[in-house]
Amino acid sequence: MSLDDHSLTDWTAAGEAELDDVVALRRAIHAEPEIGLDCRRTTAKIKAALAGLPLEFHEGPSTSGLIAILRGSAGDNGRTVLLRGDMDALPLQEETGLPFASTIPGRMHACGHDSHTAMLVGAAKALSARAETLPGTIVFMFQPGEEGHHGARFMIDDGLLAIAAPDAAFALHITPNAPAGVVVTRAGSIMASADTVHVVVRGAGGHAAMPHDCIDPVPVACEIVTAFQTFVARGIAVTDPAVLSITKIDAGSAHNIIPDAVRMLGTLRTLSEATRTTMHAALRRIAEHVAIAHGATAEVTIDSGYPVTVNDPRGAALVEAVAGDLGQPFAKMPQPMMGAEDFSYVLREYPGAFAFLGVAPAGSDPATNPPLHNTRMTIEESVMAKGVAIHCAVATRYLERGFD
Repeated sequence: MSLDDHSLTDWTAAGEAELDDVVALRRAIHAEPEIGLDCRRTTAKIKAALAGLPLEFHEGPSTSGLIAILRGSAGDNGRTVLLRGDMDALPLQEETGLPFASTIPGRMHACGHDSHTAMLVGAAKALSARAETLPGTIVFMFQPGEEGHHGARFMIDDGLLAIAAPDAAFALHITPNAPAGVVVTRAGSIMASADTVHVVVRGAGGHAAMPHDCIDPVPVACEIVTAFQTFVARGIAVTDPAVLSITKIDAGSAHNIIPDAVRMLGTLRTLSEATRTTMHAALRRIAEHVAIAHGATAEVTIDSGYPVTVNDPRGAALVEAVAGDLGQPFAKMPQPMMGAEDFSYVLREYPGAFAFLGVAPAGSDPATNPPLHNTRMTIEESVMAKGVAIHCAVATRYLERGFD
C-alpha cells in the first residue's frame, strides 16, 4: 500500500520549502567543524534553528548530544520513531576551495555530517508544522562523536533515548559515490564491526652481527602477520568474512641493533558477532604460539570498537517503499560495506534501518568522485531537500503503520 498522494506531495514540497534554510545551516556548520564528543557550537546552531517549535530538548552529561522530542496528537498512546543525524567532523585539512570551507585548520566535514544535521533540522521543522496530525512521537537524535568516539553509545548510556524510548530507529547518510537522489540500503548486515588490534612481540635484543645470541622479534612478528592472513583466508568462510589489516609495525633504533620488542597495530572488520568472536580468539592464539615456537612471547590486546550495523529487514523494506512512494530511485546494496558506523549501537537496541542517499555533484561521475573522508569531498546540496522528505515520510509512515 502506498502513502496517499496528498502526503507524498506534502513531504516533497516540504523538503523543497526547507531547502534554503537547510543549505544555509549546512554551510554554517561546515565552516566551523567540531570533532569528537564536544560539538557545542553545532548544538547551539541546531537549537537556534529549532527555536520556538513544539519540541522538548534534552542533553546528557557525557557529550554535547541533543535529542528533540515532538509529541503528536496521540500523545504517549501512539508509536515512537527515532531519526538520527550525526554532527562531528574529521581531523582533515579541507581542500575543496568552497567559499564556505572550514575556517578551522585541520578540521573538515568530509563525511557529510553537516548535511545530516541540516537535513534532520529541516525534517524537524517540517514535521513540527504538522504536529497536530502526527499519530505518535518523533525523537530527533543529534549525535556527536560518530567518527570513532562512540557518541551513540554515550547517548544511550546517558539515558537520552529512554526518555521517549523508540519503537523503531532510522538514519540517513550521504554518499558522493552514488547518483544524486538515489536511496541505497539492504536488509541485514550493512556495515562492519571495527576493532583495533595491538600486538607486542618480545624477544631478547643484542648485536645484529650475532643474532644467534639473541631472540630476534622482527622475523617472529613477520611470521605472525603472515599467519594472521593465512587464518583469515583459510579459517574464515568467505560468506561471513573478516578483514584484518596490520597497518603499523614499529621496531628497532639502529641498523646494527636487534631490538627487544616489536609493536604492531591494525584493524579488524567483521560482518557478524560470531566471526568477530572467532577472530579475537584466533589472533591471540596464533600470535602466542608462533612466538613460543621461536622462544619469544606475544601479547595481543583488542580494543572493541563499533559492533556490526544490522538493518532489520522490515526497516529496510520500509525505506525502500518510501523511496518508491516519493518517486526517488532506489538501489539495493549487493553486499555490506566494511566501514563501520556507530548507529550500530542504536540498531542493537531498536529495530530499524540505516540507509545512504546519493549526493554526487551535478555533472560528476559518482564512480570517480572524491569519496567520504577525502579532503576534496563535496556534495550536491539540492539533494538535501529529498533527504528532508525521506525523513518525514519514513517517520510518518512508521507512526501510521509500523512495519506493516
